[in-house]
Amino acid sequence: MGNIELVTIAIALAMDAFAVAIATGVSLKCVSPRQTFRLAWHFGLFQALMPILGWYLGRTVSSYIEAYDHWIAFGLLGYIGYKMIREAFEDEGECQNDPTKGMSLVVLSVATSIDALAVGLSLSMLGISVWWPSLIIGIVATLFTVVGLQFGKTAAKAQSIGKYAELLGGSVLICIGLKILWEHGALTI
Repeated sequence: MGNIELVTIAIALAMDAFAVAIATGVSLKCVSPRQTFRLAWHFGLFQALMPILGWYLGRTVSSYIEAYDHWIAFGLLGYIGYKMIREAFEDEGECQNDPTKGMSLVVLSVATSIDALAVGLSLSMLGISVWWPSLIIGIVATLFTVVGLQFGKTAAKAQSIGKYAELLGGSVLICIGLKILWEHGALTI
């Protein structure tokens, strides 16, 4: 696998993290450097570790994981998206709910990196070493998360679109989950 293909795969995998980071920035409205570090670190770390996990699993249980990984991703993204949509209708102060902490951070990290697990499975089946691709995937996801979080924060500052942006962010997460189901053939009739 060449570097161009590798970077292309890394960018494609980082798109979910980028979209979730935008939605998180919109939800937070004010983003501290600490929150940026936490989200970017965890998204990058999970994106880097999932191909390694997938690579090892690919040698043993790949057929079992492939059967339901898309449902796990959909459930996690759908839950967080629903929560964001619900919070858009609640009257609360800025920066009260922080998805860069606790279980929300873990759920988002896993949900955005499930596709990277599938890449690791593929690399295993092709007999390609996983270490260099995992590093590149993690770095790209980290960078896209930082940019997405800042972009979302900027979008949320416009008072007229704040609630609508949070609604849109939650809807985007649900749509990403539905896209994952569609790509795995779970929504075909």
